[in-house]
Amino acid sequence: MGNKGKLIVIEGIDGSGKSAHYRRICEHLEEDGIAYNHIVFPRYDKESSALIRMYLGGEFGANPADVNAYAASTFYAVDRFAAYRTDWGETYKQGGFILSDRYTTSNAVHQGAKLPDEELEKFFRWLYDLEYVKMELPKPDLVIYLDVDIETSLARMQHRQEKTNTEADIHEKDIAYLKNCLRVADRAADYYGWTRIPFLKDGQERSIAEKHEEIYKIIREAL
Repeated sequence: MGNKGKLIVIEGIDGSGKSAHYRRICEHLEEDGIAYNHIVFPRYDKESSALIRMYLGGEFGANPADVNAYAASTFYAVDRFAAYRTDWGETYKQGGFILSDRYTTSNAVHQGAKLPDEELEKFFRWLYDLEYVKMELPKPDLVIYLDVDIETSLARMQHRQEKTNTEADIHEKDIAYLKNCLRVADRAADYYGWTRIPFLKDGQERSIAEKHEEIYKIIREAL
């Protein structure tokens, strides 16, 4: 794939502001006339996400740990494989720019959170080998990781559930699990070399506009 495109991923735990920033980036790219394809994972409206929906709906157990990190990771990997082969793969191969809301990176965070610290590096290596070597999915050129604290994450999730009249899934209901996700995301960002977007500046929460300008500048420099 000598003519491969660019794959840029926006990553962060639930309530990190990831979706809001993703929408802003898409709008900014369109304003600037930059051609891109965008994709959001998981693709809940597709058949390839059936096992994800069963897992998050509690059909395999009421707690995230009821499905081990390796098994659960395969559910999400299959959805990405299907998306690549039926949706954006050809565009990428022809040199197109793909912007993704979540990717393999989310498995590192959300499934890695089920493991003790001493097993994380082994899991991180296994995960990238599974998706980028065995399944032959593209490796991201850039991963932008949105940092956040647990209090803000929980408050934003509750607000979103009230606004959309939806119930929390088994990940969102488990506060201890979400705290673990933050801890593991910090490890994953270091291990994989993700680009961090700090949540605070001088002890104060940064504005969405300020963070967006930083993110967009990083993306434009990567293109």
